[in-house]
Amino acid sequence: MSTAKKVAPSASKKEIAHQSPEENILFSKENYKWMVIGLIIMTIGFFLMAGGKSPDPNVFNDSQIYSFRRITLAPILIVGGLVVEIFAIIKKSK
Repeated sequence: MSTAKKVAPSASKKEIAHQSPEENILFSKENYKWMVIGLIIMTIGFFLMAGGKSPDPNVFNDSQIYSFRRITLAPILIVGGLVVEIFAIIKKSK
């Protein structure tokens, strides 16, 4: 014998059927635009972080590896892109 009760859904099937397709969309066009912008910013950051290969493997050139571009600028762009992604997900559509 089960003591579980049936819980009525908050919206009936008729109410869901009468909603417009725009109400069922999770993200709007503007959300996707911000997501693409965030991905572009992160991609630029990853490209700036790449590289640093020396033509001679016996020579260590620390100015290439520990440059401002790879140590400071690229991580800032990647984190900035992540912040834009979070903004794009949280932003409410109008």
